[in-house]
Amino acid sequence: MIFAGIDLGTSGIKIALVNEEGACLASAARPSPVEIPHVGWSQQEPDQWWHLTCDIFDALAVSDPDLMARLGGISVSGHMLGPVLLDKDNRPTTPCILWNDQRALLECDELLATIPDIGWRTNGHPDPGLGAPKLLWLAKHMPKALDTADVLMLPKDYVVLQLTGERCTEYSDASGTMLMDCATCDWDDELLAAAGWDRARLPPLLQSCDPAGQLKPDLCRRWKTPGNVLVAAGSGDNYAAALGVGAAVSGRAALSIGTSGVLCAADHVFHPAPHQAILTTPHAAPGLFLSMGVVMSATQSLDWLSRLTSISAPDLAAMAQARATKGIMGCPLSRPSVTGVRTPDNRPDAQGFIGGLTAGHDASDLAFSILEGVAMQICAAYTAQKAAKVPIQSLSAVGGGTRSLFWVSLIATLLDTEINIPEQGEIAACLGAARMAQSAVYPEQRDAILSRRNQTKATAHPIASLKESLLERYQGHRTLPFSVG
Repeated sequence: MIFAGIDLGTSGIKIALVNEEGACLASAARPSPVEIPHVGWSQQEPDQWWHLTCDIFDALAVSDPDLMARLGGISVSGHMLGPVLLDKDNRPTTPCILWNDQRALLECDELLATIPDIGWRTNGHPDPGLGAPKLLWLAKHMPKALDTADVLMLPKDYVVLQLTGERCTEYSDASGTMLMDCATCDWDDELLAAAGWDRARLPPLLQSCDPAGQLKPDLCRRWKTPGNVLVAAGSGDNYAAALGVGAAVSGRAALSIGTSGVLCAADHVFHPAPHQAILTTPHAAPGLFLSMGVVMSATQSLDWLSRLTSISAPDLAAMAQARATKGIMGCPLSRPSVTGVRTPDNRPDAQGFIGGLTAGHDASDLAFSILEGVAMQICAAYTAQKAAKVPIQSLSAVGGGTRSLFWVSLIATLLDTEINIPEQGEIAACLGAARMAQSAVYPEQRDAILSRRNQTKATAHPIASLKESLLERYQGHRTLPFSVG
């Protein structure tokens, strides 16, 4: 049997066709543009996700008809935190405000003043990326979008709706709305009242591996699949990526180095730490929680430098590695927080900072500074999670940033631990989604499916020759200003 894992990413959508052993046999992807109508805004039209998903499945039906004919299950990993407001006919009433949107800063303060302990009940302190502050912003600036909305869902839920015709969400994604109590896994009436929403306009809550419905008959015919394809509820992207490398056991952690950087650690205990801007929610693996330390800009920071220098990101990473062989103490010191800071400082208003520039510095110096700055932000998140008693006993790295073994080794040096880079880690979210689909089809095998570990592709070891210099520079990094002027 074949399982389709959909990765609904911020900048692109990918679908992988995976066998029962967890090997990807075919995949296809399409870019998914982000609209930035104003500074600090970030949004997408929900229909864009569905049209691209259909386009990819259409392509796979042509390129791999034998695999599609064996399809038994589908699930979705999706970018989180964006409220998808639908009317009674399931049509969006407004573009989806994405996870990295900054427009609801003032509403965060209002929400915290209304419910001072909100960070201990939801996934963390209010942040403009989260759902409830966005609802308060919409009430002030786009009230019609709220008034005509019949249900609030999340991005991957919209794709599930189009696949099955069923409205639902699940615990991992619901945690980002700030409307659900993360300890009890239920919608919370006090939180709903503070956000101006009501329980009647929320979908049912499922487990990530629960069946959400069957693939619609017309889609089965269109893609030439069997007529009984099960669609699982799915999860948020970081949860799926964690499952994609087997982080479904307490103590296992996955470090995603993508547009953002997220250190996801599976924990059998609810260890909230809102004062450190750590997100703590139910995991997509039943019976566990997931602690997430978040770096808002990871590969996005390197992409920014790539646009500035007209040098590709892989070439910049190679230049940084070569630069490090000459000693790093003369390099600029940076915190490349181009979209704010979450863990551990909770400064969504933070600006990026590069200090110590001289006329003698070149692109290789800046490239090292950016890689180092992201690594140091990950170190700060890791330190905060360890202080919160989150167990991190083994660490696997996934995402586009792992193409640079040197970058992962910088992180390993700061964390003083080896980091495993698994096979197929670049599609970990797809693999995790496929595992949720497989678990929906074979529920009695769920735990074994979700905890299966991938073969190791490489291991990033601490770089002994850089350790002393990196630790010294880290102390300076932690004192960099969050804004200038």
